[in-house]
Amino acid sequence: MTENIWDYPASAGHTPDVDLTGYKVEATDGHIGKVDKHSNDVGSQYIVVDTGVWIFGKEVLLPAGTVVGIDAESKTVQVARTKDEIKSAPEFDKDKHLGDAGYHDQVGTHYGTTHPGGAATPGTPGADPSTLGRPMI
Repeated sequence: MTENIWDYPASAGHTPDVDLTGYKVEATDGHIGKVDKHSNDVGSQYIVVDTGVWIFGKEVLLPAGTVVGIDAESKTVQVARTKDEIKSAPEFDKDKHLGDAGYHDQVGTHYGTTHPGGAATPGTPGADPSTLGRPMI
């Protein structure tokens, strides 16, 4: 089964009624900031992370498909990306992140996704952005 980069993986432990605002965000190689806002809209789920001084106050958009774990007790979100991958992401655009398909394609292409079996799926860097979120045939 191919997962959409804009939906939380079933294994992430996401509960739609939980407010993630303020949760710490951990990349695979360390802390990157706190959740500033998030969306639970199916097919367009994401977190916006305030990186504080780590990237000079920059906010970054992370598709929900990058989230691998949510721990409500410690108020922590783990993402399956490195600090460098996140730092080099397209600049967060607070006006475009709400419904601009081209911006979502650009961000989704940057972060990509991998099928649990290891096969690349649409959204993998270098993939055709027009195929993002579509099941592989």
